[in-house]
Amino acid sequence: MKTNPANEAQIKIYAKLLRIPTFSDYDELLNQMQPEENFEDLLLDLMRKEVAQRQENQNKRRVKAAGFPYHKSLDNLEVDRYKEKITQNFISELSSCQFISERKNIIMIGPPGRGKTHIAIGLGMKACSLGKRVCFKNVMSLSTELAEAKGNHELRKLEKKLQQADLLILDELGYVSFDRYQSELLFKVISDRSERGSIIVTTNLPFSKWASLFENNTLIAALIDRLTFKSYVLDMNGESYRLEKTLNA
Repeated sequence: MKTNPANEAQIKIYAKLLRIPTFSDYDELLNQMQPEENFEDLLLDLMRKEVAQRQENQNKRRVKAAGFPYHKSLDNLEVDRYKEKITQNFISELSSCQFISERKNIIMIGPPGRGKTHIAIGLGMKACSLGKRVCFKNVMSLSTELAEAKGNHELRKLEKKLQQADLLILDELGYVSFDRYQSELLFKVISDRSERGSIIVTTNLPFSKWASLFENNTLIAALIDRLTFKSYVLDMNGESYRLEKTLNA
């Protein structure tokens, strides 16, 4: 079907003014129209395309705002290496992100190279695609960020951002210990989310060794109590997948 160049130019201008950019590509759909189709079919296709594009753009913004160090998908997670400690059905259940709606936490415990961060990022990206606000933080980096924010009188602003996330991911707890000041700031972040928002924690240390991370034993008990209440605790001990890949390369 032929198009009028003058009308085509005006349509692109109006599409830009109305912020419906996909409408300016109407000629592609017009050329694909079947003889039995009518104007309503074309308009409906254009609207579907615009909605899909907006959803994709919104998802990209949520993923960018989350601050993931890199992107990972649960689709390429090799569940078999967990030897039935974690099953595909369980991963599928988690990927529905119902745990976020139920304000449940996920604690993943295991040595490096077991896919803890992979699962955390995969769940975070899935949550973004479902319209959830996600915030990814390396625990050590967050403790420094909290201390600097308090020193700059911006702590409330940072705490508010963390509280507003539907899902907060705290990655790599256990590699560096915290002084009393850092411990208290981290505890407040976790405590403020208790039964209000979901947290995913990845750690290489069992709970019994968390005393090596925090100076205050009373705080440790309260921290574990808040994290494990209404939560999934995943035992991810085993051989390093990354090391296995390196040795077999």
